[in-house]
Amino acid sequence: MAQSHMAASNPAFDAVTLEILWRRIISAADEAAKALRRTSFSTLVNESNDFACVLTDARGQSLAQNTESIPSFIGTLPVTVKEFIRQIGLDNMRPGDVLVTNTPWIATGHLNDISVAKPIFRHGRIVAFAASTAHAPDIGGKVRSVEPREVFEEGFHIPIMKLLNEGKPDATLIKLLRAAVRTPDQTEGDLWAQITGLDLLERRVGELMDEYGLDDLDAFAEEILGRCERAMRSAIGKLPSGTYPFEFNTDGLDQPFTYKIAVTVAGERIGIDYAGTSPQVDRAINCTMTYTFAMTAYALKCALLPNLPNNEGIFRCIEVTAPAGTIVNPRFPASVGGRMATGHYLPFAVLGALAPMMPDRVMAASGSPLWSIIETGVRRDGKTYANVLFFNGGMGATAGNDGQNAYAWPSNVSNVPVELIERNSGLFIARKELRRGSGGAGRFRGGLGQEIAFEVISTTPVGIIFMAERCRFPAPGMDGGAPGAPGEVEVDGVPVDYRSNMVLKPGQRILLRTPGGGGMGPSSERDPQALERDRREEYV
Repeated sequence: MAQSHMAASNPAFDAVTLEILWRRIISAADEAAKALRRTSFSTLVNESNDFACVLTDARGQSLAQNTESIPSFIGTLPVTVKEFIRQIGLDNMRPGDVLVTNTPWIATGHLNDISVAKPIFRHGRIVAFAASTAHAPDIGGKVRSVEPREVFEEGFHIPIMKLLNEGKPDATLIKLLRAAVRTPDQTEGDLWAQITGLDLLERRVGELMDEYGLDDLDAFAEEILGRCERAMRSAIGKLPSGTYPFEFNTDGLDQPFTYKIAVTVAGERIGIDYAGTSPQVDRAINCTMTYTFAMTAYALKCALLPNLPNNEGIFRCIEVTAPAGTIVNPRFPASVGGRMATGHYLPFAVLGALAPMMPDRVMAASGSPLWSIIETGVRRDGKTYANVLFFNGGMGATAGNDGQNAYAWPSNVSNVPVELIERNSGLFIARKELRRGSGGAGRFRGGLGQEIAFEVISTTPVGIIFMAERCRFPAPGMDGGAPGAPGEVEVDGVPVDYRSNMVLKPGQRILLRTPGGGGMGPSSERDPQALERDRREEYV
């Protein structure tokens, strides 16, 4: 038996022990994430990293998440766990239960992400929850197209329920899910991979509690959350009090969308309000409040407290509001499948408002509000398939560095390797290269987008949905920096409406040019050595 380092009756934690416990819990979440990734069936998880693992306390407050989490999921998952607790009740949970939902308004904002949580028991009572969210390879419906008018058109809806009841799977739910999706084996397989991660996190937390003689995590949670809350309050308290507005336009639909934000600093609290932002639309591009809060809080943490691991304490002094019926807080049953096309602009809105207060801690706009191709079809053997392929634009420049090339900020998903695209899809990639000259000029240059040329080689027609942004309004620079190049989508050499679904035949060609990031500062102030390096690397 491992030696007990601390008696359960002693709730006090010295700084060293607290740090060890916290780092080990983070390590356990990282290990759970690796297990999830390695046992998953889809490239969305095992290549693109579109998932997260989180540990919460018994009240659903986040304590730790895996280091490479998707930023939005670490903000939405605790909301989902709290809703599990509210709707199901702690008294109705048993060892071996796994809870599940994909309801957009209480989870990640669209049906495509499946959230699961497992109560962790000790001495007969719940002490924590292991939770994860992963983007399913397919959830049925119209495959994240912006065309649906209501959420009912967007796929298979899983209300809050038990996927496993005392370890026994709900066979009816799994049968219905498999019948509703184009990728039954992958979608179910990824769900079981998530459960594998939960099981591992449960075991590691139990082992840690055994080793340290802990009956619960209450005292540890309050200590960690309290310290992080104080750190965030201190960071906010250093800002000058006042209200700082910012606004900008994006591609929108027939008309541009307007984003308005007001950041109000009041002592050690900060409030963000999106009043004046465009009203919700009857297309699947609305962003639910859970996602709006997550992306807003993420940007604030990046600017104010970048080096502290995430947990709920950091967000206690942040309030985010948005009028109901806007694209950042739509009313049910709005369609929300493409919510990232809205939500990924919110970190730029926050940084734009913060720029007058802290110009050295912000970043110019990125050219990568998530770009992707969603491909569907039928294989030669008659089986249906769906592929989600990410292609990132350039990251915005900061006050001290050039933007990263072809980098998915603020999402953290990865580009899909060419070999896997060609293996799994009906597409051949003729060319994939950095897009020369696409980064906005400046003292520090914006990151480059990329150019990808495809040919349809499927023997049957393929459905293609483009998720593209910044084709009409490029990523703006900051502090005198130039904007990045706008994105472009062509089919057979002709620009197309990237909001419309398409069916392509064998031999047709697609060309994507993803946007570049904005530059920071006047280009006249760029270091001559950096200019020479740009020319040598053929970035300009």
